Amino acid sequence: MLTELNGKGGCLCEPARKGELRCPLIVRSTSEDVVTGEMFGTLKVLNPRWWLPDLLNQALGVERFRRQVFRDLRIELWQKQRTYPRHHLKWDEGQTEVDVVLTWENPATTVFIEMKYGSPLSAKTTHNNGSAGFPADQLIRNARIGLWENGWFEEERLFHPPPRDFVLLLLNPYTGNPLVEDYRDPDRLRAAIPHGERLKQLPPSPFIGQLSYCHVLDLLQRQRKWFTLPERKLIDGLHDYITFKLDQLRTVNGHGHN
Repeated sequence: MLTELNGKGGCLCEPARKGELRCPLIVRSTSEDVVTGEMFGTLKVLNPRWWLPDLLNQALGVERFRRQVFRDLRIELWQKQRTYPRHHLKWDEGQTEVDVVLTWENPATTVFIEMKYGSPLSAKTTHNNGSAGFPADQLIRNARIGLWENGWFEEERLFHPPPRDFVLLLLNPYTGNPLVEDYRDPDRLRAAIPHGERLKQLPPSPFIGQLSYCHVLDLLQRQRKWFTLPERKLIDGLHDYITFKLDQLRTVNGHGHN
């Protein structure tokens, strides 16, 4: 964060600009991974009681989550999921890497967050360009993987543990992605997933939502009085950095944000 804010991100050498060399030491201004690391590196330190239910409820547009102590809360970045069963797909598919995964156990809940910064949701994923007759975008892939990982598909198993609650969020510099609204419709969601009829039940609705960076900053400011002085300093640093990144994005491509 301080590297970028103080103009010390570095620059590419001539071989790197020509594509002859990849330099992992440069902080690229377009990297969504850097934004993800800074945002959730800060949120991991803050008391989740004062930000987590607010973030989830605002993204979903309903008051689904209450303020509580989140037992065994884990916030993991860039977590690889198990490979989706090949016999349920018409194409080969590798492992899915989810940008942010939050889990806790009271009740058992998993949240997937797809982070975006300078690029839109991909319309197709590796080995799936939509030619099999099903949408190939990143959001539906994360929804399918999340529902399967958390036990919502009917499978032939000896034991059937209860499914975990599941939430899927898109966190963008700005809101308004139409895919989120499409997949909030249970019928459209099932139709977009191969063998969607195996989803006899779904997590409590709605379980797909979206949030902007400004929404995150605003909710932290609203809850500011509940945080300790060191936590407030972290919030201020995150606010400065995200504001800088949004201004940078507008300068590059003229996007607004809300």
